[in-house]
Formats: sequence, C-alpha cells, structure tokens
Amino acid sequence: MDNEVNGKCLCGAVTFRISGEFESFFLCHCGRCRKDSGTAHSANLFSSTAEITWMSGTGNIRVFRVPGTQHVKSFCADCGSALPFSQSHDGSLVAPAGSLDSPIDIRPTAHICLSSRANWDDGLASVKRIDELPS
Repeated sequence: MDNEVNGKCLCGAVTFRISGEFESFFLCHCGRCRKDSGTAHSANLFSSTAEITWMSGTGNIRVFRVPGTQHVKSFCADCGSALPFSQSHDGSLVAPAGSLDSPIDIRPTAHICLSSRANWDDGLASVKRIDELPS
C-alpha cells in the first residue's frame, strides 16, 4: 500500500501509522458524536482496506462502546485524544481526522445525521473568523 499517514494523541504516548486509502470522510452531527467530540460534529475517515500499525503506547489505548449500538470511542487513557479503531461489525478502520499528523488528499465526503445537529450549528459561515486566540 503506497499511501501512508502518521498520527498520535495529544500527549504523544500513542503513535501510529496507517497504510492504505480512505474511501470516505464523514462529518457526523449525531448526538453521540457531539458528546464524544465535544463539538458540533465528529470528523472521521473510513477505510475497508487500510491497515494500522501501532508504533507506541498500545497500553494507553482505551475503547468505549455504547451498548446496543455501533458507536465506538477509542482514546488515549492519559490525554483523552481520539484514536483510530476497527469496527467490530465489518472490520473497517475508522480514523479521527484530527488524530492524523500527515496531510491527507481526501476532502469531507458528506455531513451526516444533519437532522440531529445542534441548534447552534447553523449558518456558521457568517461567524467572525480570527486567525489566533482572541485577546
């Protein structure tokens, strides 16, 4: 597989390399994704063929599965950063876009679960943009 990307958690304890292509990139607005991302949506890349190699920190990886659903949250036990995981129902790899350090060629495929989006997640293109932290 030619395409490789590297990533890590915020504290750097968990590092990984993903080899292969991502087929889709979804911005999910469902309530579960809002809860586990703490923001308007999750941003996850999906692949049915990519392979992950954990370079360090496997002992720090924790996985939470919402009972009775396919919703999974994989994260670093030290810093809480979202990490990639394999879906148990089909083995596909799900990689949080923010966990990657390497540039990626794929752009978001779609906003999904829009009917569940937060009431404040509308018309954000008109919100003031600031390049750095506000003073």
